[in-house]
Amino acid sequence: MPRIEVSLSDDVHFQFERMVDEEFVNEDQAVEELLSAGLEAYNVAPEAEDRTGYEQGAEDNLFDTDGEDPSARDTL
Repeated sequence: MPRIEVSLSDDVHFQFERMVDEEFVNEDQAVEELLSAGLEAYNVAPEAEDRTGYEQGAEDNLFDTDGEDPSARDTL
């Protein structure tokens, strides 16, 4: 299993130690579960992206279903 060395600020180290004591069996389990959760949260599915701006506006206009027939309009 690969080993990694990380430097933490005193505050982060204190928070980590407290989490280990309260929620995990040992530091190894805490590191593995916290890293896995962080990686999973980072890899968000593409369809969950916030689509704003030009792309969303173009899609809204392309699939406009307000019920009005464009050929019935008097002006272009």
